[in-house]
Amino acid sequence: MAPLGLSALRSLLGRRKQAKRWQPPEASWSRPFGLGWDRPYTVRYASNLDDGPNHGMPLGGFGAGCFGRAPDGSFNLWHLDGGEHWFGVLPDCQFALFERNGSSTRAHALAVKPGADASRPDGGEPLAAWDWYPASTPERCTGTYASRYPLSWTSYEGVYDAEVRCEAFSPIVPGDYQRTSYPVAVFVWTLRNPTTKPLDLSLLLSWRNTTGWFTNTDASAEVHFRDDGSPEHNYAPAIGKTDGQRNRWVDDGALQGVVLEGNVSTPIAEGEGQWCIATAQQPGVTIHRCSRWNPHGDGNELWSSFRANGSIPDSNNDRRSGHNDPLSAALAVQCQLAPGQSIEIPVVISWDLPVTAFATGSSALRRYTDFFGAEGHQAAAIAAEALRDWSQWKQQIEAWQQPVLERSDLPEPVRMALFNELYDLCSGGSLWSAATPTDPYGRFGVLECIDYAWYESLDVRLYGSLALLQLWPELDKAVLRSFARAIPAADATQRPIGWYFTQGKGRVEADRKVKGATPHDLGAPNEQPWDATNYTAYQDCNLWKDLASDYVLQVWRTFKLSPSGEDINFLAECWPAAVEALIYLKGFDINNDGLPDNGGAPDQTFDDWPLKGVSAYCGALWIAALEAALAMGQQLQLATGLDTAAEQHTFSTWLEQSRANFDTLLWNGEYYDIDAESGTPVVMADQLCGDFYARLLKLPAVVSDANCRSTLKAVKESCFEKFQGGRLGVANGLRRDGTPLDPQGTHPLEVWTGINFGIASYYRLMDDTSTALAITSAVVNQVYAGGLQFRTPEAITAVNTFRACHYLRAMAIWGLWATHTDWQRIPGAERG
Repeated sequence: MAPLGLSALRSLLGRRKQAKRWQPPEASWSRPFGLGWDRPYTVRYASNLDDGPNHGMPLGGFGAGCFGRAPDGSFNLWHLDGGEHWFGVLPDCQFALFERNGSSTRAHALAVKPGADASRPDGGEPLAAWDWYPASTPERCTGTYASRYPLSWTSYEGVYDAEVRCEAFSPIVPGDYQRTSYPVAVFVWTLRNPTTKPLDLSLLLSWRNTTGWFTNTDASAEVHFRDDGSPEHNYAPAIGKTDGQRNRWVDDGALQGVVLEGNVSTPIAEGEGQWCIATAQQPGVTIHRCSRWNPHGDGNELWSSFRANGSIPDSNNDRRSGHNDPLSAALAVQCQLAPGQSIEIPVVISWDLPVTAFATGSSALRRYTDFFGAEGHQAAAIAAEALRDWSQWKQQIEAWQQPVLERSDLPEPVRMALFNELYDLCSGGSLWSAATPTDPYGRFGVLECIDYAWYESLDVRLYGSLALLQLWPELDKAVLRSFARAIPAADATQRPIGWYFTQGKGRVEADRKVKGATPHDLGAPNEQPWDATNYTAYQDCNLWKDLASDYVLQVWRTFKLSPSGEDINFLAECWPAAVEALIYLKGFDINNDGLPDNGGAPDQTFDDWPLKGVSAYCGALWIAALEAALAMGQQLQLATGLDTAAEQHTFSTWLEQSRANFDTLLWNGEYYDIDAESGTPVVMADQLCGDFYARLLKLPAVVSDANCRSTLKAVKESCFEKFQGGRLGVANGLRRDGTPLDPQGTHPLEVWTGINFGIASYYRLMDDTSTALAITSAVVNQVYAGGLQFRTPEAITAVNTFRACHYLRAMAIWGLWATHTDWQRIPGAERG
């Protein structure tokens, strides 16, 4: 063989290097490390939240608080105060890596250079002495970030001689109502020496003491109204507070770490408790710990020695801080790798902030305190369990994901989104309280979104809770039990209704909650969630025509489809509220045709879209709910002996009358009119949601198969194919020719992510899988190519804007799984 020339040799080495480049795991979302976005989606209304596209997967347990590590390596999302949002980079919360190959050294913080320190009001340059990792460019990739919730991976490429990867996760496991609540993040670093010389390596983790930060210092939490009519409250967290903080070493068996703590009140208050950063002793490594350094300086006190030889000053200084006296802690793990050798280094970050507070004097203990107590001094114990069990947790996560990964008939981006859309159960302001005899799994709730910061909006969770049902059914039951308690309650407090202001119609007031009315939501984090319901005042939710039906359908759905089996006690608990809710809704049947009438002001989930008289959307849900209520009554009478004959007779009478009139009033020969009285000439995309639910639950269908298929054909042609060529998804409502009724309209011209996933599930249920996947794929592509990952919005538009990010309804993508396969086989979901 002839010797290779220099150019050929370089080409061969380049090919070898490229062949060895790390590939993201199957069905994960990935992006070059630190690469910016050319044209991401931006917010539609200036008053709504837009933190930009640099979002990565959140880490933490449901209801425990969480933080997010972005695709550029920064920690920038901090949802540690239940229901509240704070976004900003703390540069000293970071990993770093030192490497010496015998002839040269290099050290980088493993994130791109931050623009500012969000805890510093002066905006000074953060940690000027640190060397930051280079970001990828279109010409050069320096690494890859990938995520498949609750797993994420970061690979660093072309900067170090060593192969450097990190896998991060929290123990989010279906059917596990203990570990899924844990406030802990695990980072498993894999370092490998692919060279022919030994490599000296040192992995550093630095972390800020933030105890006392995440609580609202605005005691009044005054409510304001945005330009879209929705309420918001003041949130002023104690960012930068340092009084009473201290850091100290902790050793527990193999665990070596640093505890970061602050002053603790009696009883313990919100934001108080501990953090812990820790790793485990193992052969061949040396662990250094620095309990205190100043993150508001240039960082040289930590970086000078780390950059020189990979060490940090060993210090166990537990002095308590005074005012404006910030402190961080750090640990470093040093090792030498022979050629071909690799090592796994697990590092954990845990926190114990046991209290989440609401209105003044109102609070709850977080679910994880059932297992670690409520004193706020168990961060090291949580870390120790993570260091002991992380490998088992990872295996459990992989086991439950495997059935989805194996479904090659689902496009890989759809499988990816099935997992990644679950992020909202962690970072969507989720609350999960400690257990009580009344609530043996605690009480649970996820915000509608951060802009619309109230819990478990019932119309939204009709779609979005399909994920919770399939994976953590006891939490879904907990939410529905809270609604069952709320339906009989009343609150006559008068409130102005925001929609009338936006229409220039002056001040219109209404009771907050009428007895028997199904509440829209379970309250807000600045009041008393679960008990003070109907926080939103954009519309008078006592007048909504879909909520009672939504509630009844969800109760029957959860009873019939729960992986943990039929729970007759749950059904019995919810039955009285279901009956009361339907009786209340029947009161809006103005002309006694059996069908509740919409009132002209928006009074359903499309709450900016007026409907008048009987509507297809609310009418179909009503018929499906009556079928579900009949089934509930029959089941309870058979299983428990409860006499439900009177209710069954009433519902049967209403059902017969409703069915006789639905088609007569609304069917136009091709699809259903949006309503019977407004004359609005549009094809409403989600007009037959009630029929979808009836078919999903194997109840008698609301409409005939022929009418169903004709309607779906009209929706496909008008709202999908003729709207931007189908590249965005399904618009809510267009004329039959695909043109808008009002080019300036809001809801009709928006693509609602969760509604689209629900409609796609309907197509799948009707055996039109190609359309189902086309719709789903279009929306998934817009979200994950448009910088909307891990903040999926309610709505996107054709002009590259979005509205209402971190939205609950998007988890409706799990409806596609429910209609696609035997989802009850997901390992672990049946537990509980």
